Amino acid sequence: MWSGGSHRSVPLLTSARRLTVVVGAGYRPRIAVNANTRVCVQQLEPRIGDLPYNRELTLAAIEEAAAGGAQVVVLPELASSGYMFESAEEAAALSIGADDPLIAEWSAAAARHGLVLAAGFCERGEDGNTYNSAAVIDPSGLRAVFRKLHLWDHEKLWFTPGDALPPVLQTPYGRISVVVCYDLEFPELVRAVALAGTELLLVPTNWPILAERPAGERPGEVTNAMVAARINHIAIAAADRGGVERGQPWTGGSTIVDPDGWPAAENPWRDGGERGPGPLFADLDLARARDKRFTELADAFEDRRPELYGAVTRVDDLVVR
Repeated sequence: MWSGGSHRSVPLLTSARRLTVVVGAGYRPRIAVNANTRVCVQQLEPRIGDLPYNRELTLAAIEEAAAGGAQVVVLPELASSGYMFESAEEAAALSIGADDPLIAEWSAAAARHGLVLAAGFCERGEDGNTYNSAAVIDPSGLRAVFRKLHLWDHEKLWFTPGDALPPVLQTPYGRISVVVCYDLEFPELVRAVALAGTELLLVPTNWPILAERPAGERPGEVTNAMVAARINHIAIAAADRGGVERGQPWTGGSTIVDPDGWPAAENPWRDGGERGPGPLFADLDLARARDKRFTELADAFEDRRPELYGAVTRVDDLVVR
């Protein structure tokens, strides 16, 4: 689903599907192309069903990030509503349209501070379905609404999955795309947006704690974000949530990963520390995401063999010997 004002579309072909990069009308970069971009992921604890509280929480989080100099801000998945719905009916009752006053307030804050924002919300679609969505906003307004493609666990009972690839957006701070939580676990999807030129992938997420992890280890979801960043040479900024909601504890795994796959900002996992609500900041040189070389003769994209990868979608073509 696409939303926003006047923009021109630039089609890009990948080995898989057709993606479109959307360029804002009349854009002029606000910073030098090779300058660092300050990114903030806000780890929050929304309250399930408390829309007024979550409105204040998200607006305050944007203000706090802007005060810290952030140019790109990510809020968690379903920040508008909370996550642990008891039924599809509850999710629908807490859903909002892309034209809701909350989205307008997020847009006003982005315009006021000159920043790019990705924030998760429970969307009431024009088709009457309920979606787990992310709004992508820049100083010009709402640029896109992305509907989560891969629904996790009970989400299959609450939401309709999206059916469109993530938007790839030219913004004042670089080429940005967005996926939601479980979408990041599917390398084909991340590779598709990377091939379309994404430099920074924004990930509103709610990572549940499923089992004990070995002492001193990062959560598996954080490790996955690091791997996705490294193999695609893109930066990834994931805003997780914390706390416990209706008995479900959350990982609190907010992290910002640079294009080499190393955390530029993360929680103190190795020190045994846990981290409550609050921001993480990192300054990223997104120009590094345009260089896909590991060495002079090894290139993450040029060395691909896409003519052999059809088995990803045609498993029956593989022969077990």
